[in-house]
Amino acid sequence: MSENSDPKIDSIRRMYEAFGRGDVEAVLAELADDVEWISVSDEPHPQVPWYGSYAGKADVPRFFKEIGTNVEVTGFELLSTTSNETDVMAAIRWAFTARATGRSVNLNMQHWWRLASGKVVFVRTAEDTEQTAAAFS
Repeated sequence: MSENSDPKIDSIRRMYEAFGRGDVEAVLAELADDVEWISVSDEPHPQVPWYGSYAGKADVPRFFKEIGTNVEVTGFELLSTTSNETDVMAAIRWAFTARATGRSVNLNMQHWWRLASGKVVFVRTAEDTEQTAAAFS
């Protein structure tokens, strides 16, 4: 870490690097026990298995299991980050192929992270839901 680094951004970058290695435990190490993790919507989506709400650190592995079971990730690139006193916003480019249909998607997504006492307490993700859902249709 450089003198000018932001510990919040460093934490988020560690999580993305861990995701890239398939190291869910390293991602979980950055989360507060009571993290509120919502992927796109707090309601499950009939076509996209990982969309929904995950209540607490113990539930978050289900999010990663749904992604790992249902798609082959073919690209994942952190494009940019910005932060304030509590939050980090990240722009990501990701690509995947849905295992059930063979359809591929390459799209931008945004992640909003909130940290408290060095741990992630709040996550919201956003992406082109129609494009993602179409991969499963």
